[in-house]
Amino acid sequence: METTAPAADATTPTEPGADATPALLMEGVRRTYEAETAPVRALRGVDLVVGRGEFVALMGPSGCGKSTLLHIAAGLDRPDEGSVQLAGQEITALSESRLSKVRRKDVGMVFQFFHLLEGMTVAENVVLAGLVAGAPRRRAEGRAQELLDLLGLLDKSRAAPSSLSGGQRQRLAIARALSSSPTLLLADEPTGALDSDGADEVLALFRKLHAAGQSILMVTHNPDVAAGASRTVRLRDGVIAA
Repeated sequence: METTAPAADATTPTEPGADATPALLMEGVRRTYEAETAPVRALRGVDLVVGRGEFVALMGPSGCGKSTLLHIAAGLDRPDEGSVQLAGQEITALSESRLSKVRRKDVGMVFQFFHLLEGMTVAENVVLAGLVAGAPRRRAEGRAQELLDLLGLLDKSRAAPSSLSGGQRQRLAIARALSSSPTLLLADEPTGALDSDGADEVLALFRKLHAAGQSILMVTHNPDVAAGASRTVRLRDGVIAA
């Protein structure tokens, strides 16, 4: 059963004992894109909080601004107006180099279509992500082993990603996103390319991560998937809707 929060809840962390500094705080965020016919107002003044340890599902119809919101939260795009804070740090005015460092440290991204490096083994995919985030090789390798064990992929360490099932490939993508121990895990339709068994597998993993204290913001169109989150927020026409 889907749980839909009223608009006011979109700006209030609901997890008991949540850290006073939220994982993500967006205030008055607006984003407009220029198009050939007319400007596209993707976000029209979004206020959103993801508290520490919260698992928030973001739902809404196609074209309502969900992916734009996620990209701005990740520091992959910048708002025209408004404030975005990651782990208490304002990121909207940071230089590209500084923003890149914050993104590597505080954000893990999971996409619908995995984006794995097929020329590397399962373990190498996770180790590389740790190295890119700045970890020494030994620490990156240790973290990779830890994550692959946690996600049930340790026996696949030397396998090619192409040999994995869809659910296993998404679990590998999640392991890679967690390699830097990010403050916030962002997931854009993480079950969209999976069958029902794979989707259940990934959702069960997110619930496990949430229970361990990981902050998660997940975009999904599937109400059954959203029901697995601790809170559901709806976006419509670029604003948080009741």
